[in-house]
Amino acid sequence: MNDLVAIVGEGLLAQSVSDLLSEQYQVNRQIDFNLPIPESAKMVLVLSDEWRPSVYELAEQVLHRTAIPWLRGFICHDEGVVGPLIQPGKPGCSQCAELRSFTAGQDRENSIELQMTLLLHGAIPRDSSISRFGIMQMSYLIAAETRNWIQGLPALTDCGVYFVDLQTLESSLHAFIPDPLCLYCGNPPLDTPENAIVSLQPSPKINADTYRSKSVDDLGRDLVKHYLDERTGIFNKKSMDLLSPFSNIYVNLPSTTGNETSGGRSHSYERSERIAILEGLERYCGISARGKRVVIHDSYQNLSNRALNPMEVGVYSADQYAQEDFPFKPFDPEFPMNWVWGYSLTAELPILVPEQLAYYSLGLGDGFVMEGSNGCALGGSLEEAIFYGIMEVVERDSFLMTWYSQIPAPRLDLFSSNDKELLLMADRLQAVSGYDLYLFNVTMETGIPSIWTIAKNKGNSGLNLICAGGAHLDPIRAAKSAVHEVAGNLIYLGETLQRNKDEYYRMLDDPYLVKRMEDHSLLYGLPEAEKRLSFILDQNRPLQTFEQGFEPRQWNKDLTDDLKDILLKFRSLNLEVIVIDQTTPETLSNGLHCVKVLIPGMVPMSFGHRLVRLTGLERMLNVPAMLGYTKESQGGQGINPYPHPFL
Repeated sequence: MNDLVAIVGEGLLAQSVSDLLSEQYQVNRQIDFNLPIPESAKMVLVLSDEWRPSVYELAEQVLHRTAIPWLRGFICHDEGVVGPLIQPGKPGCSQCAELRSFTAGQDRENSIELQMTLLLHGAIPRDSSISRFGIMQMSYLIAAETRNWIQGLPALTDCGVYFVDLQTLESSLHAFIPDPLCLYCGNPPLDTPENAIVSLQPSPKINADTYRSKSVDDLGRDLVKHYLDERTGIFNKKSMDLLSPFSNIYVNLPSTTGNETSGGRSHSYERSERIAILEGLERYCGISARGKRVVIHDSYQNLSNRALNPMEVGVYSADQYAQEDFPFKPFDPEFPMNWVWGYSLTAELPILVPEQLAYYSLGLGDGFVMEGSNGCALGGSLEEAIFYGIMEVVERDSFLMTWYSQIPAPRLDLFSSNDKELLLMADRLQAVSGYDLYLFNVTMETGIPSIWTIAKNKGNSGLNLICAGGAHLDPIRAAKSAVHEVAGNLIYLGETLQRNKDEYYRMLDDPYLVKRMEDHSLLYGLPEAEKRLSFILDQNRPLQTFEQGFEPRQWNKDLTDDLKDILLKFRSLNLEVIVIDQTTPETLSNGLHCVKVLIPGMVPMSFGHRLVRLTGLERMLNVPAMLGYTKESQGGQGINPYPHPFL
């Protein structure tokens, strides 16, 4: 009876919990925070028959100063909420829980209605029909959590929340990940040049069959457990595609502004689910700086001695910027903007990068370009993430260089790969979906194997053709990646084209109607658009074997050795490799790193034909001649005028 529990609040829930705990502890009751909390309290319970978010913000401020742990409980309509248990000085507070549960809430209209009610009345009341049995259910949960904490036992609501259906009494516990940017419990480090330095460390490969330092299978169910939850997860739902030739899983990444879907494609649904979560985490990390505090706001003119010149990464032409209602402004070296620290692996120096180039959803308002997820990659080590970030930049650059320069890249002999899995994938694509597979070698001057894949329909319904690309030190892996990409989108895009065929026929005559990412592929789903690919499809040359097209490489046991070889080649070509560490506490807790790789001079992916970024990319004009596809530099002449066909 010596331990003291303080209860702040009034109503049926507060009274019920007080009655339960008073049998074992001293209970101090007060209705609000106008009176000080007793210093001897072992725990504070903030309880209410209503949902009053302002009270929990006040509790965060008051109880943080006391260093006393506290637990909240409230009723919203016909649902009870218990948790989290907030421990001052430890991430995972009530505001983190509010953010996760509000963002993951699938009933967006209901969420908006709740927000309006809060704005007008400051609280969401409980339903009058709730029985005392429901309140008792909540009370026992709160009392149990209180006893566990005081007795030194694990608290289930440590970074967790109970949701209680007060009609059926069904209770479910949902874990959440603290928000690193939380005003009350977050403490991200300052973005500094010292913190941006990348010192490449050994990153041993798992085995001779992979280029990974940590396998998807090793991560296992922890990915689902930590990140996928319908009420509080970073991802709130998943869906399964049972019609595609391979095993496709999609997970939904909710945000306050909408939803984004990430897909995983493999030969098993379990593995695809994990891949989808990893893809979604990569996107989550790339949205904004969550792992550091951006502190530099200045003009390029004042920072030019230690900053990337934004003109080197490809911008819009003067004519594009002059278009009516064009959403971006020309780069102004005197205009102040946010900058983040990156690291040049080739120059081995920290370098400042515009924040809108480092995080792909910031290219709005006063931005000079729209930056996408180009070069973003997740890995089981920092080195692995950098490796795959480079691969993605190279992949997109290779097929965009091929497209805009209309390079008649050699078609590869699929059977010369001598890879049973790749051949079976091609057979399955044909048998299940009725598509023939064509592979083209679009490797550029870097020598990193790059493959453009086209799946061509033999039937009369669905997409006529669909394109995808892949790049990897192992050309077989590049090919498999591209095949998974085309197969994973056949059904969805085919159905979309069937519903909106008139819309895409209009795009044949007006390329500026191509505005969304999927428009690019859907336009080329029309048979009438196939002639635009004649430069690569209409070839009367012998097929190129994999042995002819790709030089043999020495396999390294350590991924870092592969990365160093790549950097050596890039230095010889005067191509700079810049890395921005996008890793967040949410991913680092599972040993996952995320980066953004920028390689100035390489062609960035853009979606929406009016947003093609080619100005300032002299390399695009010279490389085709270097590789022998043209006799001399194109000098800007002959650039393919049509929207590209890639997802």
